[in-house]
Amino acid sequence: MRYNGRVLKIPNLEAARTELLSIGVDDPGVAIMAPKAVHRVIKLEGVPVRAANILKQEMLAVGGEAGVARGVSEFSVETSDVLLMGTESQLKRVAEKLRRQPFGLKAVAAEIAELVQNLGRKKMGVLSCREYSLPVGERTLIMGILNVTPDSFSDGGRYVDPEKAVERAREMVAQGADIIDVGAESTRPGHTPVGAEEELRRLTPVVRRLVRELDVPISVDTMKARVAKAMLEEGVHIINDVWGLQRDPDMARVAAEYNTPVVVMHNKEKAVYKSLMGEILSFFRKSFEIAVRAGLREENLVIDPGFGFGKTAEQNLVVLGRLGELKVLGRPILLGTSRKSTIGKVLDLPVEERVEGTAATVAVGIVNGANIVRVHDVKEMTRVARMTDAILRWEQATEG
Repeated sequence: MRYNGRVLKIPNLEAARTELLSIGVDDPGVAIMAPKAVHRVIKLEGVPVRAANILKQEMLAVGGEAGVARGVSEFSVETSDVLLMGTESQLKRVAEKLRRQPFGLKAVAAEIAELVQNLGRKKMGVLSCREYSLPVGERTLIMGILNVTPDSFSDGGRYVDPEKAVERAREMVAQGADIIDVGAESTRPGHTPVGAEEELRRLTPVVRRLVRELDVPISVDTMKARVAKAMLEEGVHIINDVWGLQRDPDMARVAAEYNTPVVVMHNKEKAVYKSLMGEILSFFRKSFEIAVRAGLREENLVIDPGFGFGKTAEQNLVVLGRLGELKVLGRPILLGTSRKSTIGKVLDLPVEERVEGTAATVAVGIVNGANIVRVHDVKEMTRVARMTDAILRWEQATEG
């Protein structure tokens, strides 16, 4: 006799509660068992050897596991990365016990608790953009790309005329764009940098009209604090910084002055990494520190892993597949894969034929945790996003 056995996908506590209730478990039982159904693997880097030893012992004591370097048990190493493996219930119990331990374990406990909490979040509240409020997590938000540059890799020169730019922005809003992102300096590989004066000359006539005439938030894609300040004075709602507040030392201060959301994107001069995802997370944590020091709240930050920036094609695909690891930061994730060269390399297609490849990356990105997608082909990617959201609705519907 067979019993129709199968393995369930249990991504969060509410999914676990739903499954337990469906088989008739009573409420007290659900409360006890749901955290035992959600398994997590957490990596901590550079943990002092004494703390690593205690972590190992405490995880084993609650029925979990902890991987540490070979030299930890005999104290022949000073530090070790630690891989914690257990259910949410086990990790929470360990975090509670570690709060009373020495050797810096109180900080470790707080980090474990924060990671577990952030991994289980789907809805992140509202991103306040002056007179607009963007609900994050209810559905995937669409950011439409509007380049007013002569040399962008995809549509360079097409919208340098302000009238054509505004017309295109209106079209994207009609097609489903929730945000319009305006850029006046190409950041493609091999681009020619432009000064702030030229960037403002290109941006100002377009932004002035968009802010007045459109009923969606306007974002400006710039890495210069002077440009950001001028555009905020014009009324824009979001700053999109491809260097994540780490290139222009005044950018965080300007954003804080206007209390504006900032997209902090990961970037790097050379695509050389010891730990790809680890270094991306570390970059974002540095951006957060810069923001907070300048008076800009973390609630105003959106993270972008920088698909196509400082990464090889293979590394871009790894980031896309492991995008969910960024959820531990507890901030909305923006993904910008649209028509990028990685898609061209995989499919051996020119820019104008990368719509289907973009669609695949958008769908996978949403499944892996993207809250906002930045795209050229708004009509097509809005449809992809809505379909992907519908597929994921069973999961979203069970999350608080």
